[in-house]
Amino acid sequence: MTTLTDEQISQTADAIIDWQLPSGMIPWFPGGHADPWNHIEAAMAIATAGRTSEAERGYDWLVGLQHDHGGWHQYYLEHEVEQDKFDANVIAYIATGVWHHFLITQDRGFLETMFPVVDRALGFVFDLQQERGEILWARHADGTPWSFALLTGSSSMYHSTRAGLTIARELGIDREHWVSRIERLGAVVRDRPEGAFAPKNRWAMDWYYPVLSGAITGADGLSHLNARYDTFVMDGLGVRCVGDRPWVTTGETSECVMAYLAVGDRTTAERLFDTTHALRCDDGHYWTGEVHPEREHFPGGERSTYSSAAVLLADDALAHRTPAAELFTEHATLPV
Repeated sequence: MTTLTDEQISQTADAIIDWQLPSGMIPWFPGGHADPWNHIEAAMAIATAGRTSEAERGYDWLVGLQHDHGGWHQYYLEHEVEQDKFDANVIAYIATGVWHHFLITQDRGFLETMFPVVDRALGFVFDLQQERGEILWARHADGTPWSFALLTGSSSMYHSTRAGLTIARELGIDREHWVSRIERLGAVVRDRPEGAFAPKNRWAMDWYYPVLSGAITGADGLSHLNARYDTFVMDGLGVRCVGDRPWVTTGETSECVMAYLAVGDRTTAERLFDTTHALRCDDGHYWTGEVHPEREHFPGGERSTYSSAAVLLADDALAHRTPAAELFTEHATLPV
């Protein structure tokens, strides 16, 4: 298994920053949109490469756009909102990003400044939680809640809400009333009772996210991943976006690397990470995906900042380059 060289890490971080706008927004690609979740992932990734000031510009962009109720819209263009619904998972991810940045910088001032932003965001998220524990996907722009929850989203929010609780405890701020909500969220992700989540079984993220988020851990997590490995992994090529299509994606493959690390299967994690090297471009960017056997890049030859970011985060998890390397793989570092 070959992790990235220092030169490759710097090149990829600089490639992401090269597409960052003066406002701090990190779009998927030049002229494209940004969503807060992938924007935060890109900010985390460049921070692992030491570009903390550029990452903080990204957080400043989010602070300036947060609504009073704590949310952000789903998609933004450079000068306007593209999609105005409020996606709960996208909104929750600020907690993960802020804690990740603090782990790297140990900048308590940053943590103190950002906690009110995190607090409002998680308030928005918890308002969408159902009695059973799942969190509805989104609200329409007029405030009407969506009618269903998503397993991937609720899994990611389980991780994010635990990060938010960790921030509060670090700062000595009482948010212990979140604990029961987080416990119910983790339980519903682990048990996946019928009717809790919209059926998305074709999608790889519904497969590995309960493990990546820390809801399913240890031997149970490994069994969970191995049960559908053959559905989603094209050996030697990477992880499929959906189980019934012959295309692999850089982002899903990199995230799955971290899921396997989280359950102690480093061999599979390394084997998966090796497949991402074929998707690297000479300038440090990564193709979003590739169709097989044609080996055509998709969609439309797209390279994306979130794909490059996922690789940098997986590389950090494998190589332990920064103090944030274990955020997605050692789940005992967050409240359980």
